[in-house]
Amino acid sequence: MPEDIVIDIAAMSAAFRDLVPFNSALGLSLEDASVSPAVAVLRLPWAGRLIGNPETGVIHGGALTALLDAAGGLSVFLKLRQPTPIATLDLRIDHLKPATPRRDVLGRAECFKTTRNVGFVRAIAYHDDPNDPIATSAATFTISTKGKAVTGHEIFGRKETP
Repeated sequence: MPEDIVIDIAAMSAAFRDLVPFNSALGLSLEDASVSPAVAVLRLPWAGRLIGNPETGVIHGGALTALLDAAGGLSVFLKLRQPTPIATLDLRIDHLKPATPRRDVLGRAECFKTTRNVGFVRAIAYHDDPNDPIATSAATFTISTKGKAVTGHEIFGRKETP
């Protein structure tokens, strides 16, 4: 597949929103995407229903986690370049500072490696500058085995012992 693939951001954003109702409930939208490198940038709009502490007006950490998880999953899809079922296997979030009240948050994720069964992703949440992160994450996503039962040992290349 050529490296100069053009992505229809509006169509991908609509599909991303419509196929995952939670993304729609959060108001997530796709801002940018590329396949080389496999990067997705999503916007989480500030909304009163997403506030974690009414006294501060700061977006809840769970909403930020969902933003980074969704961006990470989308980056895996971009890396694979074909519709393939995936699921979050592991997600670590480091919350570095509170988001600024009444401001949207961007989430940028890059799938930097895939194996037969796992996609590896790094992501950051920020307002204006990715070098001034609100939160960072490291995640792994399982990649479908198309109906074949797979054990954890098989995923990581070890034979299962009795």
